[in-house]
Amino acid sequence: MFTPRRPLGRTGFVATQLGVGDLADRSVPFDTCVATARRALDAGLNVIDTAPNYEDGYSEEIVGAAVRGRRDGVFVIDKIDHHDAPVGLQIEGSLSRLGLGHVDLLVFHDLSDPATFDRLCHPGGGFDQLADAVRAGTTRYRGISSHNPDVLQKALEAGVCDVVMFPLGPFVDDRYVTDVLPRAKAAGVGTVCFKTFGGGKLLGDTTGYNQPLTVRPRGKVSSGGADDGAAVLPRLTVEECLHYTLTLDPDVTLLGLSYPNEQDAAFAAARSFRPLGDAEMADVRRRAAEARRDKGPCWWNPDPLA
Repeated sequence: MFTPRRPLGRTGFVATQLGVGDLADRSVPFDTCVATARRALDAGLNVIDTAPNYEDGYSEEIVGAAVRGRRDGVFVIDKIDHHDAPVGLQIEGSLSRLGLGHVDLLVFHDLSDPATFDRLCHPGGGFDQLADAVRAGTTRYRGISSHNPDVLQKALEAGVCDVVMFPLGPFVDDRYVTDVLPRAKAAGVGTVCFKTFGGGKLLGDTTGYNQPLTVRPRGKVSSGGADDGAAVLPRLTVEECLHYTLTLDPDVTLLGLSYPNEQDAAFAAARSFRPLGDAEMADVRRRAAEARRDKGPCWWNPDPLA
């Protein structure tokens, strides 16, 4: 269904337009999670993301099992969660949970504080330790995941990243679109983007990540999802959100694909994609601002409309 589209920055790995985001859920049997991940890989997706703190290592175990037997064709991204702890020991733990000899990309996870970024750039600091890991063969490339455009700009200026990961969608800080994305492309740095659906806020009545709202506007109260007869807040569709992000054209759009129905909706939206025009993009942004109103803060985004 999906075929590799273009190199992921200077890594040279030819990536598919969509990637597989975190899909761990300890309430779901391990074999089911692995089968769901493999279903996305069977559809042709060839980038998969994980982190140690996704369900306390459960995600890494799932990803390791899912890529077993097809490792050469899949780009595995893992993360360094603890910025001030030795990198090597964290990598050892991740590779043990994955059951792999190496990953393709290691990024500092949610590196959003400028002072922390500066510390990691000191001689012998985190970025030097990641470079050591590249030389040792435990990772092929290094980068950051960040929710701060200023930190991403610093990283691109410092030349310490092969790939950067950041929010990109209908409701994000404009600087991700106007500054970070074009600068990364010009520097040959790969771009892997997330938050297309705003943590779910743009698609449903949730504070994010399947946490349902309990209080609705006009005093209406709900104990669960959106189909209980209570008022439904404004929403966008999967297609509108994904078409918006794909029009911006990052190297890879990383989506949470935890269940077959989520995969099917994303795959259908990708198949129907055509670039949106300026007026359509502006309309999606306007409606996204309405769709996330009253649904709690967005830590990745300046939030004047909250």
